Amino acid sequence: MARIAGVDIAGNKHIWIGLTYIFGIGPSNARLVLAEAGIDPEAKTDSLSEDEISRIAGIIDRQYMTEGQLRRQESQNIQRLMSIGCYRGLRHRRGLPVRGQRTRTNARTRKGKRRTVKGKKRVGAK
Repeated sequence: MARIAGVDIAGNKHIWIGLTYIFGIGPSNARLVLAEAGIDPEAKTDSLSEDEISRIAGIIDRQYMTEGQLRRQESQNIQRLMSIGCYRGLRHRRGLPVRGQRTRTNARTRKGKRRTVKGKKRVGAK
């Protein structure tokens, strides 16, 4: 089991899939890193030498923002939107969808569990 950028990468997987376990590295970036390091993407993580693992780790540290640093930057970006009071910041603050999705139906993931309103069904009752 290799450890790159603070993440344990499973040994029984192809290295390009294992690199996607790192927050901030997706499939395409994983293949770019391996091409630059000169490593076969289909190689298993167990079969890599320490030198190859250190080459991969060096490339990722130099060229990509990953894990805690990336999470911190995303959080700061959202905090900035909320503090300046723009539309996207208000949507974040209220826990509603940010990117223009409808909210009359759906949006349950952002809005949370349904809160029923008492007496709503009794529209035409006397």
